[in-house]
Amino acid sequence: MKVIVTGSLGYDNIMDFPGRFADRIMPDNIHKLSLSFLVDKLSKQFGGVAGNIAYTLNLLGIKPRIVACAGNDFGPYKKHLTRHHLNTTYIKQFADESCSLYSVVTDQDDNQIGSYFVGAMKHAKDLSITTPLKDSGNRRDSRNRTNAHSFVIISPTDPAAMVKYVKECRTLKIPYLYDPAFQIATFSPEELKEGITGAAILIGNDYEISLIESRLEISHEELLTMTPIVITTLGAKGSVIETRKESIHIKPAKPKNTSDPTGAGDAYRGGFLAGYLRYARFPESKKSGFRESVTNADQLLVCGQMGSVAAVYTVETYGTQTHTFTKKEFAKRYEENFGAHLTL
Repeated sequence: MKVIVTGSLGYDNIMDFPGRFADRIMPDNIHKLSLSFLVDKLSKQFGGVAGNIAYTLNLLGIKPRIVACAGNDFGPYKKHLTRHHLNTTYIKQFADESCSLYSVVTDQDDNQIGSYFVGAMKHAKDLSITTPLKDSGNRRDSRNRTNAHSFVIISPTDPAAMVKYVKECRTLKIPYLYDPAFQIATFSPEELKEGITGAAILIGNDYEISLIESRLEISHEELLTMTPIVITTLGAKGSVIETRKESIHIKPAKPKNTSDPTGAGDAYRGGFLAGYLRYARFPESKKSGFRESVTNADQLLVCGQMGSVAAVYTVETYGTQTHTFTKKEFAKRYEENFGAHLTL
């Protein structure tokens, strides 16, 4: 299967604040907010949503192609990806820009405040998913049918780029996961609706899913009719995978320690998709011409539990691409948490 991961790619400045944000914020004066936190730990890590998801997919045997932008300081990151046997062919470097930079502060309750420097990511709209598809042998016949062995992950990056990738996927009839995240408020309701209704999967945390419903002025029940699968991540409380017929509650895996929650959501996506792509067949829908998703509850349960295990590995290490495991170790951890055998 040809898997393409689009999204941000850059460095993370991860900092720890030994106190609680809530103790520093006065709700009555939120209109004139001025805060500063004395952090006691700083680490620069490889990050970006596309890089994080691709990293975990790779650990689980999926070899994705990353479609993203990088800057003139990409050298160390490229060596890191190459060392882990990740394809960098479709990462475009810009000599006059630096890589994107995410700076985040985490308090003792695992609340986070972050800022994102765009950097080279602003050029993402100039990239296309068609290039890696063509290079990997994907061809359409005269009736524009899709290669059933392609899947695209549209994760947060430049909003114009995300709109472009949605249109390309819909035109080529390629199934995709839609993860609008911190760009939700940037999209027009029409753009957001197009991304969701064309997707095989919509994913977001509970705040993001609520924000989508608010932006579209719809109920949660209406959202569930727009796409085959809606995944709501709940942090330490696990996740919920919903189809039009069922709601599947996924328990969180148990961490051996809690180091840093940054990147846990991206690892969950990688773990879930590694399972999902094992089951995916994408039979063509006679009604719409688009390909439907895996909707078997037992299969989705396994996928969600794989996401939970992948996420907990990230929580246990400081950074978003510092966790590591073999397939055998992952399967053992899965069985320890969910009491079932997993074949990878």
